Amino acid sequence: MGHEKARAHVFVSGQVQGVFFRAETSRLARSKGVAGWVRNLPDGQVEAIFEAPKWVVESMLEWMRTGPRGAAVSSVDVSWEDPGTEQGFSVR
Repeated sequence: MGHEKARAHVFVSGQVQGVFFRAETSRLARSKGVAGWVRNLPDGQVEAIFEAPKWVVESMLEWMRTGPRGAAVSSVDVSWEDPGTEQGFSVR
């Protein structure tokens, strides 16, 4: 249970740019074997895709609610999607 592959499309708002949010997200995702990507958006949000077993994706979402030191997360919006074919993890 919890080993089925899941895909989360995430938008994080707050003070999440300029605090190494993308770099730390990438480091953590790679250490957990999560596929996908993370990027900054022009409106100040961070957007990410995570694909992994559901429990691993949920652990990433839990981390996103706080983020790295210096971040002030105000909201994390998650949409669950059908798993795709993401390979590796990148910063866009």
